[in-house]
Amino acid sequence: MKIVKVTATVHDVMVQVPLLDRKFPRPVVLVRVETDEGITGVGMTGGILRFSTREFINRELGPFLIGKDPLSTERLWHEMYWNFNQRGMSGVVQYGISAIDIALWDIKGKYLNQPVYRLLGGNARTVPAYITFGLLEYSREELVEVARRFVQEGHDKLKMVVAFERNGRKDVGEDAARVRAVREAVGPDVELMVDANHLFNFLEAKELAQRIEPYGIAWFEEPLYANDARLLAQLRQVTRIPIAAGQNEGHRWRHRELIASGAVDIVQPNVVYVGGYTEALKVAHMAQAYNLPVANGGGWPHHNMHLIAGVSNGWRVEFHLLMWYVGETIFQNPPRPEKGWVTLPERPGLGLELNEDALKETEAR
Repeated sequence: MKIVKVTATVHDVMVQVPLLDRKFPRPVVLVRVETDEGITGVGMTGGILRFSTREFINRELGPFLIGKDPLSTERLWHEMYWNFNQRGMSGVVQYGISAIDIALWDIKGKYLNQPVYRLLGGNARTVPAYITFGLLEYSREELVEVARRFVQEGHDKLKMVVAFERNGRKDVGEDAARVRAVREAVGPDVELMVDANHLFNFLEAKELAQRIEPYGIAWFEEPLYANDARLLAQLRQVTRIPIAAGQNEGHRWRHRELIASGAVDIVQPNVVYVGGYTEALKVAHMAQAYNLPVANGGGWPHHNMHLIAGVSNGWRVEFHLLMWYVGETIFQNPPRPEKGWVTLPERPGLGLELNEDALKETEAR
C-alpha cells in the first residue's frame, strides 16, 4: 500500500456554549491521506497558525510522503521529523506532523480492521471523562449555573479556567471567589480542576494555589508562563494541589524535561500537537516509568481518547466545551461523555465519520 495524495484544509467553526449569546471561533486543520488501495485516513491539528500549517502540509509534508507505506508509522514519523525539524522545534512543523501521524494511524486501523486505541495498547474501551465548562467569559453566577447543569446531567468531573483579568491585571481574589462559588454549588463529591493556560507568574500562581487549596482541587493545570519547569517544580513544593502540564508541548524531549525535573504530577501530551500517536505513546510510556498518570489537556477529545484508552496510565479525557462542540459539528454522531465516562467506538481506525456538509460550510480559503 502506498500514499498517493495528501490534502490539508482549514475550517473555521463557530461554537455556541450554554448561556452566552456570542459564538466562539474555533479553527481546525483537517488532513486527508489517500492510498492506492482506497483507504483514506483523516487526521487533524488545532487551529494555531492554521494557514501556515495547511501550507506546510500541502507544499512540504504531502509531496514528501507520496509513494511511501502508510503503515510504517514509526519510520515515517522519524523521516518527517529529521527532514523537517532537526533542531527539535515546536510550532508549525510539529502541528503538521501531528495531523499526518493521526491520519496514518487511522489508515492502519482501517487496514487491520481495529480501532486505534486497541493498536495503541487496548487498555480499556471505557475511560473517565471530564467537562471543561468554566470559561473566563462567564460571570460568577453563570459559572455556577453551568456547573450545576452538568452535575444534574450526571457529570462528576469539571474543570474551570482561571487567570481572570480586571483592568489589565490578574485578579487572584476573583479567581479564588469563582472557584469557591463553583465548589459550593456542586458540593464536595464532584472532582474540580483549574487551568491557567500559562498566564500566571510564580507569585500569582502560588497565591491562588494557597487560596483554593481548601476547595479540594484535583489539579492546577499549566499555572506558569511557558511551563517553566524550574518554577513548576518549586510550586509543587509549596502546594498540596497536583500540578498538570504539557498539552501544547511539541515532542517527547520537552515532556522529558517536565517529568525528570519533578515539575508535574500529571503528564498531558495532546496528540494533535505533540506529534500524533507515535510521539504521544512515547510520552505516555515515559510517564509510566516515573509512575505518573497521563491526562488529556488542551481539548480535542475524539482523538485523545484513543491514547488515554490505549495505555494503562491513561487517566482522563477532556471534553472542553469549545473543542468538544467542534467535534459535534464536523463529525457525525461522535462519542459523547456520559456520567463521567466515555466509551470508544469499535469501528476500525478512529471510528469517526466526517460531516462533509459542515466541512464545506466552514472551509476557510
